[in-house]
Amino acid sequence: MKARPPLISRYNPASMQILRGLYSPDTRPVALTIGNFDGVHRGHQALLNQLKAAAAARGLPTAVVIFEPHPREFFTPDTAPARLSSLREKLALFEQFGIDRVQVCRFDARLAQMSAADFIRALHQKLNAKFVLIGDDFRFGSGRIGDFALMEKIGEQQGFEVQAVQSVTHDGVRISSTAVRAALAAGQMRRCHDYLGRTYSISGRVVHGDGVGRKLGYPTANIQIKHNRPPLSGIFVVEAHAEGLGILQGVASLGVRPTLKHQARPILEVHLFEFKQDIYGKRLRVEFLQKRRDEQKFPDVGALTRQIALDVENAKKWFEQHD
Repeated sequence: MKARPPLISRYNPASMQILRGLYSPDTRPVALTIGNFDGVHRGHQALLNQLKAAAAARGLPTAVVIFEPHPREFFTPDTAPARLSSLREKLALFEQFGIDRVQVCRFDARLAQMSAADFIRALHQKLNAKFVLIGDDFRFGSGRIGDFALMEKIGEQQGFEVQAVQSVTHDGVRISSTAVRAALAAGQMRRCHDYLGRTYSISGRVVHGDGVGRKLGYPTANIQIKHNRPPLSGIFVVEAHAEGLGILQGVASLGVRPTLKHQARPILEVHLFEFKQDIYGKRLRVEFLQKRRDEQKFPDVGALTRQIALDVENAKKWFEQHD
C-alpha cells in the first residue's frame, strides 16, 4: 500500500507551516521541542519562549512536535483527562508565539510501539533537529522509558544539542495541564487565568440547536463540544469574540441540560445580550470570566426559565461592577 504523503498546509501563509508526521520536505536544520501542549499554559509558554531564544541565537527556525490524539486518549480513552484545547486552538496559540513549523504526529499503535531511541533518531534524521528543548519531566517512547538523560546521550552521539527547561510555579504550585483542569473543575477562573496567562476560552462553530432557548425568551448561540468531557461545566459570565462582531457580553451554559435532556452530549449555549444577528456557521471564541453556579435539574420549564432570568440579571450586574 502506497504511503500517504504528508499534509503540508499553512495556518497563516505568512508564518506557520503545519506538517503531518515525523517528516518534512524542508531540509533546513531546526530547533525543536516536543509535547502535548494541552492548554498551552504558562509552563508551555516558557518553553516556547526559550525555544525561540535558542533558535535565534543559532540561526535556526523553530519547530514543535505534538501528538494527536493525546496519548492517554489512545491508551485509556474512557479515563483520559478532559482536553483543555482542541488541535485548532493549539495551532492558533503556536502561531501567536511565532513558531515556524508544527509537526502533528498521529498517535497510533505504530507510534506507541516506537522505542525511545528510534524516536530520538527520527527527530534528528527526519526532521533535522540540531537543537532539542524538552521539559524536565518529559517522558517518551514505548513504555515511556525515554527521558532527558537518554535524549542528551543520543544527542551527543548524533551531533545535536539537548537542553531541559525547568517547571514554572505559581504560589508554590507547579503549573501543568493537570493543575489547569483542577482549577476549571473547581470553577476557580482567576486561578486558571494565573496558570494560563489568559482567560480560558473554548472556540467552535455556531450550529443549529433545538430552539428551546428562543422559545423561553433567551435565544442562544450553540457550540457543539468536540470532545465528550469538557474540563468545566456550569453557568458562566462570558465574553464572546467573532470576526467582524467585536466583543459580545453574555451568559453561557456548558453541560448536558438535565432539565431538558437525558444522557445528552455536552453543549455550550451562549445567550448574548442585546444581540439579534444570524451567526450560524460563524466561529465563536467564548471566554469564561466567572462561574455563577453549577448546572442543575429543575422541576419544570417554568422554574428553569425563572433561573435563566436571574442568571442574565446577575451576569449583567457583574459586567457593571467590572466595567
